[in-house]
Amino acid sequence: MINSSQEVIYIGKAKNLKKRVTSYLSRTHESPRTKIMVGNIDHIEITITNTEAEALILENNLIKKFMPRYNVIFRDDKSYPYLAVTGDQYPRIKFHRGIQRNDSQYFGPFPNTNAVRESIHLLQKVFMLRTCENSIFKNRTRPCLEHQIKRCTAPCVGLITELDYKNDTKQAVLFLNGKDNEVIKNLSNKMNEYSEAHDYEKAATYRDRIQSLRQIRLKQFVSDFSEDDADVIASSVSSGLVCINVVMIRAGRHLGDKSFFPKNHNQSVEINIIETFLTQYYDNNIPPPVIVIEEKVDKDLIKNFFQLKSFPEVKIISRIIGDKRNWLSMAKKNAEIAAQQKNALKSNQAARHAELNKLLPFSRTINRIECFDISHTMGENTVASCVVYDKFSMQNKDYRRYNIKNITPGDDYAAMRDVLTRRYTKMVSEDALKPDLILIDGGKGQFSIAKEVIDEIGMEDTFLVGVSKGVERKAGKEKLIMGNNKVLSNIDETNLGFHLIQQIRDEAHRFAIAGHRARRAKTRLSSSVEDIEGIGSKKRKSLLAYFGGLEGIKKANIDELITVEGIDTQLAEKIYNYFH
Repeated sequence: MINSSQEVIYIGKAKNLKKRVTSYLSRTHESPRTKIMVGNIDHIEITITNTEAEALILENNLIKKFMPRYNVIFRDDKSYPYLAVTGDQYPRIKFHRGIQRNDSQYFGPFPNTNAVRESIHLLQKVFMLRTCENSIFKNRTRPCLEHQIKRCTAPCVGLITELDYKNDTKQAVLFLNGKDNEVIKNLSNKMNEYSEAHDYEKAATYRDRIQSLRQIRLKQFVSDFSEDDADVIASSVSSGLVCINVVMIRAGRHLGDKSFFPKNHNQSVEINIIETFLTQYYDNNIPPPVIVIEEKVDKDLIKNFFQLKSFPEVKIISRIIGDKRNWLSMAKKNAEIAAQQKNALKSNQAARHAELNKLLPFSRTINRIECFDISHTMGENTVASCVVYDKFSMQNKDYRRYNIKNITPGDDYAAMRDVLTRRYTKMVSEDALKPDLILIDGGKGQFSIAKEVIDEIGMEDTFLVGVSKGVERKAGKEKLIMGNNKVLSNIDETNLGFHLIQQIRDEAHRFAIAGHRARRAKTRLSSSVEDIEGIGSKKRKSLLAYFGGLEGIKKANIDELITVEGIDTQLAEKIYNYFH
């Protein structure tokens, strides 16, 4: 369905096209949203497919492409995290998100990053596998702290043979595949071997590993679930808000759950929300062998959908008996709680929003808010953040960071001018959605700079507020700086509108610091050797390998530098002069 501006506003599929279209055009709609949608239809375009499953895939692809405002859409900002075991000579365990490569093994998906990091911590504790980057691993000259606290066997300096390390990796992979008994049996055999050889220290190491594994298995094993890999899916509605909860079981363990809230869902429109969720969720995620759901769906349609996506055969269970009933009940409860929490948060945010409009002397209602903060360390690697609040919540997808360059280090005023000019000049030229309120983390100086920029760009109608921490720099003691030298101070600390300003300001501060720290870490991790003319990645690698690190290069004289392959006298002098 397309409007007069040639925008796609709705995409659907139907076995009986006439019946489906007539249902929209020939009856009175209870939902105002559907009524508005039908009123905006200019014309309808039709595509014929061979099967309904093909239509389902086409519908999904078109919805992802056009994001129609009236379609039910399940969205998540990030792909699922995985735990990866690399294919290096001495394999590494690491957190992974994104495209999977053939040279590594991947385990998951996990519902959140904490579940992955806990698993990595467990594998370090039991199997003592490395987590360090290859660049660090190749240049180590002595064991790191991880080895000292018994989290790594230090293969970087040869304290374990390649064969023994690969055996530990093999045991870790078996454990991740759910073969706990086999792992414990293998570890027990090793313990007995060392015990019989009177090497009691190593035997004790394997004994401790076995005990750790048994404790973890007691905590995590899903003892009453007959499927090794399964997703349990349930839905709940609270005050009109729909939530879908997915409980993930992998290798016989409950890895956690995740809740989803459909965008544009309308209860007055007849739609199988679970069916919609299955097709959108598994459009990008490979399904497990078993999916447990609470209500009937068109199983043939879903199975055909999976076949067209070239997924392995999936068993869909909707007649719930025995132990699966308990897991479905848990997923249902998770969905209910998540929906209630989201509604409570929305109500709280609506109250804050209303109080904010009362607090600030603004002639029209404030909806969209943008907040800016600057972060640096003694002027180094300055980063500005912009966070956005709209529709009663923080809009993470609209957040932006700006690397600030070509200013005097530590000049916060220049940094603020730079970020505001870059953001709003583009916004005005493209006639993009503008904020009703701009918050500036800073005092009168930053506020004055921001006011100049906003006036120069031609956004005089936008309300501007500076949030000053004051002399005491305590939460709740902030001052709000506005135009005409108006300052709000001694604000009631219980004021909900004031709380909202603090929340948005704190989020801008967090986002700026995170960006600054990442930029600073990247700068400090990169070797300054490559800044020298004539030194590329190959010669840098040779220098680091020969001298054991950057400090060794700095201390080397010209005669020592010449001994490195590829370094002639002229280049050695350049290197020496660079550090001296």
